[in-house]
Amino acid sequence: MIKYVQLIFILVLATNLMAQNMDIVFLRKINVDRNTKLDQAFIVITNSDSPVSLAVPSGFLIAGLIKKDSTLINKGLYIGGSLVVSSIITTGLKYSIKRDRPFVTYPDIVKLSPAGSPSFPSGHTSMAFSTATSLSLAVPKWYVIVPAHLWAGAVGYSRMHLGVHYPSDVFFGALIGSGSAVGCFYLNNWLKEKRNKKREDGLKL
Repeated sequence: MIKYVQLIFILVLATNLMAQNMDIVFLRKINVDRNTKLDQAFIVITNSDSPVSLAVPSGFLIAGLIKKDSTLINKGLYIGGSLVVSSIITTGLKYSIKRDRPFVTYPDIVKLSPAGSPSFPSGHTSMAFSTATSLSLAVPKWYVIVPAHLWAGAVGYSRMHLGVHYPSDVFFGALIGSGSAVGCFYLNNWLKEKRNKKREDGLKL
């Protein structure tokens, strides 16, 4: 039994070391070997994250209130709710895992953007993918889905180009953001169906 436990421990340790090694290998290719002419463009992209993510639900809410359109208001609340859920999960994981930023552990990684909180997962990426996915579900048109996800992908890539996140931080940030949006979408639909059923039952009475 002790031998099996030791074997499992060795396998887990080896897997973690391999994963960390792949993480830094990919990050070095993206950050250390980067095209420095694109630095300013990626700084602009990374800084667009919060303004765009806040503008999207706000736009729906304002338009809904002006037009007195409950559908637009509900879409704004859904997109905003997805962002809140994504932020709570991301912040909880950041301060539970407390992974150091790559530039702290590896001095050759060039830091080109402010970064104070722990590294895993990427908050910028989770916010961008939460916005892109929830917007795509709220307005399922190709001309919304494609640009939204190209922007979210660019935000995620910018975090590695700027040396503030590992590839795994970005990957899980995207997963959390998209997952939060999908989860909130189904929850929102379930609540809507429940309300409609209650209304129908009330009319029958």
